[in-house]
Amino acid sequence: MPLVDSRPLTPGQRFLTRNKQEVSKKKPERRLVTRVHDKQGRNCYGRITSRRRGGGHKRMYRIIDFRRDKLDIPAKVQAIEYDPNRSANLALLAYADGEKRYILAPRGVKEGDVLLNTNNRVEFTAGFCLPLSIIPPTTKIHAVELHPGRGAQIARSAGQSAQLVSIDGERATVKLPSGEIRFLNARCRATIGEVGNLEHHNQSLGKAGRRRWLGRRPRVRGVAMNPVDHPMGGGEGRTSGGGHPQSPWGQLSKGFPTRKKSNPTNSQIVVRRNGRQLKKR
Repeated sequence: MPLVDSRPLTPGQRFLTRNKQEVSKKKPERRLVTRVHDKQGRNCYGRITSRRRGGGHKRMYRIIDFRRDKLDIPAKVQAIEYDPNRSANLALLAYADGEKRYILAPRGVKEGDVLLNTNNRVEFTAGFCLPLSIIPPTTKIHAVELHPGRGAQIARSAGQSAQLVSIDGERATVKLPSGEIRFLNARCRATIGEVGNLEHHNQSLGKAGRRRWLGRRPRVRGVAMNPVDHPMGGGEGRTSGGGHPQSPWGQLSKGFPTRKKSNPTNSQIVVRRNGRQLKKR
């Protein structure tokens, strides 16, 4: 899917670079959409915990099958659809028994293809969902489970993929998109291939208004604020802050480890995302 530049007939088109996607123009499957309240970055007490969110166009949430637990029933790809809630596109699957479900559209999968969820050894095709224990090492995978039966949690955004390194009994070694290498249960399921819509990160929105349509509010630099509003603010003339980049509450923002040392899954990490190998206990 190539990137397309617009003719600058208006100021908003001058810097616009769109991702030409071959997606269906039809409305989403009615039974697979639901309404979700937009929290605008607020928690249950009404306090903003995730800044710079709010506004934007109304959108319906597509219910996605992250478990892929409908086994050994072939499913035909009816359409590749746009999803306003994520960077990846969706594939609408119509199973042989009549049920329809959405999944993340893998790279290379197109309308008319037949996909399968199974626990048996079959031909490894992009879009097939299998346990890690029967997938060959070095295979690119996406939509990977962290725990068996919980549903996909790893490598779900556009263009992302993990890599299966090895299988040792009930334990699989997987390299995540961040570079982290960790152990997973070999019964965890994953989908073969990469997530589609690879050029998503290369497109340019072209104007501030298009960013607001997506529900993203303006971002103000800390060095442009006053000292009472941000630790990097203030100073005579224009300054770069004078200290290490940090959040308004003093949380360092470059290389400072934020993962809890008491996290029980630390023992499953072999190599951290910064390349540091953890000591074996």
